[in-house]
Amino acid sequence: MSQQHIHLNLFVHGRGHHEAGWRHPRATRRALTDPDYFRELARKAEAGLFDSIFFADALALSEGGVAHVAGGGLEPLTAVAAMAHATERIGFIATASTTYSEPFNLARQFASLDHITGGRVGWNIVTSWVQGANRNFGLAQQPPHAARYDRAYDFVDTVLKLWDSWAQDAIVDDPAGGRYAQVDRIRAIDHKGPHFSVAGPLNIARGPQGRPVLVQAGSSATGKAFAARYAEAIFTAHLQKETAAAFYGEVKAEARRQGRAPDQIVVLPGISPVIGSTDAEAERIWDELNELTDPEVGRARLSDRFGGHDFSHIGLDDVLSPDDFPDPATVQAAQSRAVVITGLVARERLTLRQLLHRLAGARGHFTLAGSPERIADTIEDWVRSKAADGFNVMPPVLPGMLDDFIDHVVPILQRKGLFRREYSGRTLRGHYGLEPVASAW
Repeated sequence: MSQQHIHLNLFVHGRGHHEAGWRHPRATRRALTDPDYFRELARKAEAGLFDSIFFADALALSEGGVAHVAGGGLEPLTAVAAMAHATERIGFIATASTTYSEPFNLARQFASLDHITGGRVGWNIVTSWVQGANRNFGLAQQPPHAARYDRAYDFVDTVLKLWDSWAQDAIVDDPAGGRYAQVDRIRAIDHKGPHFSVAGPLNIARGPQGRPVLVQAGSSATGKAFAARYAEAIFTAHLQKETAAAFYGEVKAEARRQGRAPDQIVVLPGISPVIGSTDAEAERIWDELNELTDPEVGRARLSDRFGGHDFSHIGLDDVLSPDDFPDPATVQAAQSRAVVITGLVARERLTLRQLLHRLAGARGHFTLAGSPERIADTIEDWVRSKAADGFNVMPPVLPGMLDDFIDHVVPILQRKGLFRREYSGRTLRGHYGLEPVASAW
């Protein structure tokens, strides 16, 4: 296995991914609006040779979000611009919504970031499931799941045309000859689709990567079809290697059916590791974190995941069954996460308290408490089993547990020959081993 086969992103989320991580003594005390906090994380991740830093986003602030310090931070694109000059090699993936944005503005913003970062940016394409976002954009109701994806197809097609509206050699910048650009190398797109009518061209030159890397995070049937068509990296949630391997195989096979090379899609499940010198010490830290959680915050967040479903009648120590949840196929919020949660309940028959503890760690992503060797061995096992091409690393506490991963897990992966010892490229596309972007020109 070549070193290129392991990819690691740092997923930055407040003061850590555990619901109670912000209360831990190893969490930062800096404000979530302090750009120096994010610059520090970026420098640490670059020192650890990570491929990129991943920023999620939510367009509404829930009560639970305030209580566990997941909200109130910087907007992702602005944060990336603030962090860019603190680093030289690491990439940045910023989330932006196709449901509550316009293609021209978004294409312009990401093209600007691609120039600012020297070709190190990616766009995490989301359709926005969070409850209440619609009211922040003047809509009485959240658009249904299928309608959001229908808009997303037209949105991405429009953006791709805009990014390709300039040839790479359009700017000649010739003062002596009196010509700045070759106007015949810039053209309108005249896009007319079911949702958008955009003339173009974009009013910024083609970016260093040709276009930002396209990243996607939906794992529903609709989301997988969308990913197979567009995604170059996929962030996905799985609690078991077996389901991750099935997802991996399905997405790669569908990409092949659509005429794409499967190795041009990087699949990155989330992993939230609690690291101790021994497995027992890591389990103790995990238990301590869970004891700091507020179960009513967890209950509110669970409700959000299921589109506002009411779980208030269920006691914390009641044993759950799938019948306590809406059918995931009917959920108009995060369908893929609803499948993960109901599957976990069906397998393990957890109490509500136990489920909330499991979700407190990383909201339905894979959590693992163990020694550095156990964490590294698990990463290796998932990659060799074709369940992942790498991981989106979600430290439960930031920055302390990021330090643990970089100091103790990364060296083991390097000794195994699974992870780079230095950067070989300067763009995010290069880190992922993606081919250059073809141009209509």
